[in-house]
Amino acid sequence: MDDCQLERYSRHILLPQIDLQGQHNILNGHVLIVGLGGLGSPCALYLAAAGVGRLTLCDFDSVDLTNLQRQVLHRDSRIGVNKAVSARAELASLNSACQVDVVTDRATLENLRSYVAEADIVVDCSDNFETRHAINRLCVATQTPLVTGAAIQMSGQVSVFDIRDQNSPCYACFLPEGTQTGDLDCGSSGILGPVTGTIGSIQATEVLKLLAQGMTSLSGRVLLYDAMLAEWETMPIQKNPMCDVCR
Repeated sequence: MDDCQLERYSRHILLPQIDLQGQHNILNGHVLIVGLGGLGSPCALYLAAAGVGRLTLCDFDSVDLTNLQRQVLHRDSRIGVNKAVSARAELASLNSACQVDVVTDRATLENLRSYVAEADIVVDCSDNFETRHAINRLCVATQTPLVTGAAIQMSGQVSVFDIRDQNSPCYACFLPEGTQTGDLDCGSSGILGPVTGTIGSIQATEVLKLLAQGMTSLSGRVLLYDAMLAEWETMPIQKNPMCDVCR
């Protein structure tokens, strides 16, 4: 770490939970973020600001005017631009030392396989269950920690699935594939912008803990946020011995 980095990340280094070695781990970390919308925006911003050495950003969608109420990575001037490409432009102005790679294809089981295998941690900021389950299968297969989040209307949730621990559940233990979940989405149900900021920021926090310390206290639990009531609660997630994905 050079003098400039020591100064830039000094507030991290002062923390006993991170210290010099933890920041070194962060600088050498590689994180894959799938989805650069409401959750991926704050998550990517905080990870780049924290000095994560390499970010791979995956999103096939383009910036739309309706996104700008909550997707803080994007700007009026980049409406119509692919979200991963737009995100890279913004992150370059925040921390030019962070290597940012973009994937502009739709996230599927096949085209994400190599990206998940290369990453230290995967962050699921997607907005549909098909993608979430595909990411989970790949993380189980490669034993890559998965930090997942979701937000709709006035509520959100975050969890970590660290399959390196044989006692850890996977996302499919929490929500089995094929479960009927309804069709709530931001386009039809609405979303309060800062709720996505809250959830995405917590996802970034869990990623940094995993990179710096190699562990997280949120594994095997889901953290639930109700913005209307200003309440948090946690719920345990049990490993399913009959899970089709991780058993």
